[in-house]
Amino acid sequence: MSLGAFSDWSAPNSGARQRTECSVGRTRGGSSIGSAAKFHLPTGEMNLMRIGVAGVGRIGAMHARNLTDLETVDKLVLFDPQPGRADALAREIGAEAVADLDTLLREVDGVVVATPTDTHPEMVRRTVAAGVPTLCEKPIASDVPAMRALIAEVEASGVPVLVGFQRRFDPAVVELKRRLDAGEVGTPYLVRAVGQDAAPPDFGYLPASGGIFRDLLIHDLDAVPWLIGEPVVEVYAGGSVLVDQAFADADDVDNAVVMLRFAGGAHAVLTGGRHNPAGYDHRIEVLGSAQSLAVGLDPRTPLTSLEEGGPQAGPDAYPGFPERFARAYGNEMRVFVEVVAGRMANPSPVRDSLGSLILAEACERSRREGRPVVPELPAVDPAVSALGEVAP
Repeated sequence: MSLGAFSDWSAPNSGARQRTECSVGRTRGGSSIGSAAKFHLPTGEMNLMRIGVAGVGRIGAMHARNLTDLETVDKLVLFDPQPGRADALAREIGAEAVADLDTLLREVDGVVVATPTDTHPEMVRRTVAAGVPTLCEKPIASDVPAMRALIAEVEASGVPVLVGFQRRFDPAVVELKRRLDAGEVGTPYLVRAVGQDAAPPDFGYLPASGGIFRDLLIHDLDAVPWLIGEPVVEVYAGGSVLVDQAFADADDVDNAVVMLRFAGGAHAVLTGGRHNPAGYDHRIEVLGSAQSLAVGLDPRTPLTSLEEGGPQAGPDAYPGFPERFARAYGNEMRVFVEVVAGRMANPSPVRDSLGSLILAEACERSRREGRPVVPELPAVDPAVSALGEVAP
C-alpha cells in the first residue's frame, strides 16, 4: 500500500470496528521477549489500536487531536514530564493520562514521541526496547555520531521507527513525488524551495536550535532529495543576519540560501528566512523537460503578484506551519497507524533522517568556510521505494 493511498487524511474511514492483535516478541505486560515489535494484522475489517503520545506541548497536542479523528484508534494514552499537562489535555479530548513512560508503553501498540529534542535518543531507545513502533519528531539525535549509533540500534531491533518530517505526508508533496517517479516531469532541471517563517522563534530557543540549517531548512534538505531520488554530490550555502542581532549572538543567521547539486546534474536552490510579515510561506517548484509543477501555491499563500489578475496575499494567509501543513500532520498520524498495523512499510525511516542531518551540517560548514562542500551521505536501500512500498 503506497503513501498515495492516504493522500487525503480527512477522508472517512469505513469497515467494522474490531480489535485484532498479533503480539510478536512482546507480552501485553510490556516485558521484552526478543526485539521484534507487536503488530496488528489485517483481517478485512478495521483493526482498533491503542496509541500513545509522549510529550503534549504544541506539537504533541496537535498529534493527539489528529489521532482522535481516526476511527482505527479506540484508545489514546498521554504522558508528559510536566505535571498536569497530560491530564489537562486528556480531559479536553477524552484520552487517558498516565504518570510515566513505562506505564504508557505497557498500554499502547504505537507511540508518538514529541518530547524536547534533547530527550529523543533516550525516548527512542526506550520505545524500541519495549518493542513499540514509534514516530519521533525530528531530529532523533542532535549530531551525526549520536544519530549513527541510534540508527544502528533501531535497525537491529526490527521495530519500525518513523521520523516526523511532515512534508513526506503532505498530499500535494506526495502527488509531486508520484509524478516525478512516473516520469511526468521528464528530466528534472531545477528545484526551487522557499521556507519563510511568519515570525522569528523565541530568542531563548536559538542557542539550542542547532541553527537555521538544522532547524528550519532541514525539512527541505529531507524533502527535496527525497523528491528527486538522487544523491546530493555538492552543497554550497550562505547566510546573513537581517532580522535581529539575537541570531548573530547565537552564532546563527536568520536568512539563508542553499544550492544542492545532484548526481544527475540537476540543481536545487533552497531559501529560508525567519521573518515574513505577510505570513508563513513554504513552496516547492520543480522545473523539468516535460512540465513544471509546484506545491504550496494556493489562495492562502502570502505572495502578491503585480500582474493584472495575479494572486494577491489576503488576510487569511497562513500564520504558521501547523496551519500550512494541517493536512500533512493529519495524514502523518493516519500513515503511522497503518505502519503500526503492519499494513504499510515505513515511508520516513531513520536512515533517511541521517542524510538530511549530514546535509544540514554540510550547509553550516559551507557557510562558515565560504566554499562548496561534498557531503558524505549514507547509501540508500533500493529495496524500499520513496512512497513506502516494499519493491519487488
